[in-house]
Amino acid sequence: MEKYYFDYASTTPADPQVIRAMEPYFFERFGNPSSPHTIGQEAKKALEDARQTVADFLNAQPQEILFTSGGTESNNHATIGQGRARKSQGQHIIVSAIEHHSALRPVESLQKEGFQVSFLPVDRYGWLDPEQVICAVHDKTILIILLHASNEIGTLQDIEAIGRFATERKMAFHVDAVQTVGHLPVDVQKIGCSTLSLSGHKLYGPKGIGALYLRKGTPLTSFLLGGDQEQGRRASTQNVAGAVGLAKAVEICQSQMLEEAKLQRELRDRLIQKISTQIPDAILNGHPTRRLPNNAHFSFPGIDSESLLMSLDLAGICASMGSACTSGVLKASHVLTAIGLSEELAFGSLRLSVGRWTRPDHIDYLSSILPDTIRRLRKTASI
Repeated sequence: MEKYYFDYASTTPADPQVIRAMEPYFFERFGNPSSPHTIGQEAKKALEDARQTVADFLNAQPQEILFTSGGTESNNHATIGQGRARKSQGQHIIVSAIEHHSALRPVESLQKEGFQVSFLPVDRYGWLDPEQVICAVHDKTILIILLHASNEIGTLQDIEAIGRFATERKMAFHVDAVQTVGHLPVDVQKIGCSTLSLSGHKLYGPKGIGALYLRKGTPLTSFLLGGDQEQGRRASTQNVAGAVGLAKAVEICQSQMLEEAKLQRELRDRLIQKISTQIPDAILNGHPTRRLPNNAHFSFPGIDSESLLMSLDLAGICASMGSACTSGVLKASHVLTAIGLSEELAFGSLRLSVGRWTRPDHIDYLSSILPDTIRRLRKTASI
């Protein structure tokens, strides 16, 4: 049976060009980049070339890019590292109520160390008004944390407005851009952030590699201790093959990102139109226009998501409720409850995300399966 993949927000397949670029660094150029011999120095050059590519893509300097294991580590390091580094200046942190758990849980960890945290509410679209952030700041505020786009409902935030304010106040501002880098233009100079996270497997690169942008002069405590890799910020032998793969993925995105975003918006809008027409009581979650180009998130009254996902999978359709990091947890999504959904609607949600290899006929197949599946599950639930 052919598989129809609608879960690009969870992970993307690695582009074949990425795999080819990585291959030599597993055997032919396998050296440790900290080694002084020829093979080690070949690896070091590849690592630094990759750093330059990622930096150029973000409009940063290469020394401002730290390679990490992915978005979770980058968010953890930025949150805990900046919080602890600025503790003597104050202990107040501002964060939205809909952050990814890789930012929320480090914040909760800092709370146990004595930090005060303001969890700011969002509106029914998942939008955080920048004025709320400004009003929440006081003289002990040291760090603002905000995702660029929700990994669940796709709403885009006005990070540039908050970045301007943070820059004026000389305050740390971390942006979780895991869902946007490679899909939308991300310029750290325009944003004005002190740190920004990205992940390779969200932009057609390999898993196990990510990056943390760290603005020059930004205080940050080390996260992993041991060696002096990554300018003494992150101990551990670098994942050279992964960094090469991330850089290649970034190169590909740079050349076709705008065209891909245009095509994906068309596919997304086609998907939203079909589902809204065929299932009139479907609820579209997230902002109607200010959202990721590839994201469509719905809630269906009277539906259990687990049963829906299983039924779709049997039909060859791969989708999700929301964040893959919390799948299997029998608890309503904090994002969906934050936008005002009842637990019933939160548990009846479906995230559909398109990507590089989604075709219009995939949308047509999904729309031919989903309405009947919804009707059947509702009928079964009423018996």
